[in-house]
Amino acid sequence: MAYFLQQILNGFHSGALYALLAFGYVLTNGVLKRTNLAYGPIFAFVGQVLILVAVFGWQVLWLTLPATVTLGIVAAFAYAALTATVLSRSVFVPLATRSPNAIVVATLGVALVLMELARIAAETRDFWLPPLLAEPVVFLSANGFTVTLTVIQLVNCALAAVAIAVAGQALTRSRLGRAWRAVSDDPGAAAICGIDVRRVFYLAVLGGALLAALAGSMAALYYGNISFGSGMVYGLKVLFVTAAGSYRDPTRAAAGAACYGIAESLWSGYFPIEWRDAWMFAFLVALLLLTRTGRDEGRATV
Repeated sequence: MAYFLQQILNGFHSGALYALLAFGYVLTNGVLKRTNLAYGPIFAFVGQVLILVAVFGWQVLWLTLPATVTLGIVAAFAYAALTATVLSRSVFVPLATRSPNAIVVATLGVALVLMELARIAAETRDFWLPPLLAEPVVFLSANGFTVTLTVIQLVNCALAAVAIAVAGQALTRSRLGRAWRAVSDDPGAAAICGIDVRRVFYLAVLGGALLAALAGSMAALYYGNISFGSGMVYGLKVLFVTAAGSYRDPTRAAAGAACYGIAESLWSGYFPIEWRDAWMFAFLVALLLLTRTGRDEGRATV
């Protein structure tokens, strides 16, 4: 029982990262209505920016560890905002009314560019941050097994919960949130009602990128390193999770992604980890087919 509880707690941390990414992805997809393959790579790119800037601050500027980590976090969010601005103005807006495949191809190209930029900047080397806030917090001790989470895991889970709660409340109660829902439902009708559709579009893409920046910063500080190709894997997982769940409700998508993180942790604890991604992707594909079939049958009976 203690071992099972440990896997559940580990899943909370993984689920926090997936939840942030799912919320941000749906926030963007709600106004874009196209598959965005660049979202996961933004998450990894931002984490790599944090690590590279932190290494620069430590080795070149001779900053203290708190100062260099802070500098890395600021740079990560700045690059996320810059990437979102360039994407929304130079890629999404020109291609939003074209074939859906145009956005898929363009964002795949952006994903490759981001991965290569990070690789070239790091000179194809892996830089590692030192363990941060790694002190264990004991939750339970039974039969010689101790259930723990580190301080940074608890901080990350709390930050993710607060960020999703605040963003969810903003979408529900703020004027901008109502405008986002109007544009997500029908941009033409929203424009007739006086809503600045393009402004809402830009802010949605920016908000999604900032949530990806938060997730990327949390992952970089916890794991100490993010590989060049991990962003695509995270992006595909979030894409399938949100497709099987809801593209219209970011909070619901975040909850589904958190459950996926817990399920992934349970697989890692009880089954061969090398098969984890293959089986979890198979589960998501099956879930997607079942949910889509159910929706199609529901529409057919109306």
